[in-house]
Amino acid sequence: MSTSASTTNTLFKPLNLGSLEIPNRIIMAPLTRCRAINHLPNELMREYYTQRASAGLIITECTMVTPQTSAFASEPGIYSDEQVAEWKKITDSVHAAGGRIFMQIWHAGRAVHPELNDGKPAVSASPIAIEGGSTTPEGQFEYQKPEALTEDQIQDLVNDFRKGAENAKKAGFDGVEVHGANGYLLDQFLRDGANNRDDNYGGSWHNQVRFLTEVLDAVCEVFTPHRVGVRFSPLNSFNDMKDSDPVALVKYLAAHLNPKDLAYVHLMRADFLGEQKADVVTPFRSLYNGQVILNMGYSPEEAADTVDSHNADAIAFGTAFLANPDLPERIRQGAELNEPDPNTFYTQDEKGYTDYPALEAAEA
Repeated sequence: MSTSASTTNTLFKPLNLGSLEIPNRIIMAPLTRCRAINHLPNELMREYYTQRASAGLIITECTMVTPQTSAFASEPGIYSDEQVAEWKKITDSVHAAGGRIFMQIWHAGRAVHPELNDGKPAVSASPIAIEGGSTTPEGQFEYQKPEALTEDQIQDLVNDFRKGAENAKKAGFDGVEVHGANGYLLDQFLRDGANNRDDNYGGSWHNQVRFLTEVLDAVCEVFTPHRVGVRFSPLNSFNDMKDSDPVALVKYLAAHLNPKDLAYVHLMRADFLGEQKADVVTPFRSLYNGQVILNMGYSPEEAADTVDSHNADAIAFGTAFLANPDLPERIRQGAELNEPDPNTFYTQDEKGYTDYPALEAAEA
């Protein structure tokens, strides 16, 4: 697959995301890659992220803010001094290569597998299990019925997100993205298919958004709002998620988030599984006053058209960045793109991770 360089020039206009100036509008989306053995960042990850430093902004894979909350077996964490030190090697390397990098901070909620966490149970907004199971590097596990969080436990988790942000700052990150998407903990509070609470954290938009609000407020105290983003997936049915009115949800979120003056909102426009369909981009964009990054299935040409028409300020690319470490330059030149290999997305070594060729190597 190749692109047309003449139609993508708009993607190379600089942009201010809050207080961070980025040189292009080609964002690296967060991509779970399962290379952090024992939840510890490593040299292989340093190479992977540094290879992709030409992105306007790198957003890291989901990173645990507290221990024993693993959903993938080998995702990284940001709750220990050792993790901070290893992440610092990665941010230093990305910055030395001219890049900018945000950490996506995360709790998996009911997607946690107790088998990977010394038997510690999963938690969520309500005791509603994800149907089925998932395959991890440690094997196949069925999802368990989660325990509903108490209000005191929610406050403990707000503090975990704050501490995660503090550690991300110590590790040299330019900012953080709060993960409110894809059926993980904060998303489980936002959408009524997973939240049937009748206390201060359920039963109305105001209450369903309360946990997210408290997390954002805590994280913004660490980084300032201009270095904080948040990601949503109002349509995505991944992790057995649904909402009775996703358009109303994004309208509420847009109005609710306007006063917070965040660096950006990262909105996923569609459903991985194609089960839920609606236009959530138009109502959100019309109501939200800040910078918007859109994601899911954009070609470079469609991305440029979307930015040109002011429907987004930047576009995040996932598997295209996975397979093309020099994606911006390939788009600039209209060059052929490497095809990603799904068989190596979640394996444990360099194959399908750091061995995709850059343009010069591909042409040699």
